[in-house]
Amino acid sequence: MIKVDAIKIQNVTKKYQQHEVLKGINLSIQQGEIFTLLGENGAGKTTLINILSTLIVPNSGHVEIMGQTLKDPDAIRKLISLNSQFNTLDEEFSGYDNLLMIARLRGRQAPKDEIIRLAERLELTSFWKKKVSTYSGGMRRRLNIAMSLIGDPSIIFLDEPTTGIDPKNRLEIWKIIQEIRDAKKTIFLTTQYLEEADYLSDHIGFVHDGKIVLYGTPAEIKNTVSKTYSLQVADETLQMTLALLDRSGITYAVNGQLIELDDENAHKGLGLITDSKIDVQKFLLNENNLETIFLNITRKEEVK
Repeated sequence: MIKVDAIKIQNVTKKYQQHEVLKGINLSIQQGEIFTLLGENGAGKTTLINILSTLIVPNSGHVEIMGQTLKDPDAIRKLISLNSQFNTLDEEFSGYDNLLMIARLRGRQAPKDEIIRLAERLELTSFWKKKVSTYSGGMRRRLNIAMSLIGDPSIIFLDEPTTGIDPKNRLEIWKIIQEIRDAKKTIFLTTQYLEEADYLSDHIGFVHDGKIVLYGTPAEIKNTVSKTYSLQVADETLQMTLALLDRSGITYAVNGQLIELDDENAHKGLGLITDSKIDVQKFLLNENNLETIFLNITRKEEVK
């Protein structure tokens, strides 16, 4: 199967006066995948989305959206939809009226039929005739996503779609996002929740200080981090064990009752401890998670 890029970004920069927000972004995002951009506040996530959705123009670099360049923003806008993290709903309108307004703005020929299909798909029909001002956070998010799907866009930008909603509604929105991807749509996602990125993403990019500092599948990214192990001995033998490791020059860290060792020192330390007749209660490989990786990446970049 031939893989086709939905979004191509080459050496994109953006500067506001003397502040350089994006410092040469390079990314390729394939059709039909969920790509998640992660980064702390101020890293450049929203600026990049605004460039890709034609809201602002980069200072330099090249962007293609489904083969269209930023020289023809109208052509790009017909292909994309932007779901902002900020409220874009009319509070005095019903959910149905909000959907109808967007459908008319996008020039849809049979808006009511399309709205009904979307409302049923996203389970909106039980409340879509009520004013948006009465909606819960989860209801608003689902309505926002429905508005993003009107017009059958090829690429949907979801900027923090689950921020501020409860876990049950978050899981429902995850399901909706996966269904959108299964319908061969491309999703460009940003999120504050690293477990969300891990669960949903086909590929992840970490942006820090205006640069992509790590890119890959969730599994590939986790494999970039060195393995660490946790070892536990009985409380009464802990100090004896630490003294033994110190005498042997084995590097370790103590986390509560656990002794943490890197891949190089783990099995050496384990052999030394068992040879000394110290009972090992626990020895396990620590699972790398995106939160730890994210913190390590930003810490390393700040040291440079």
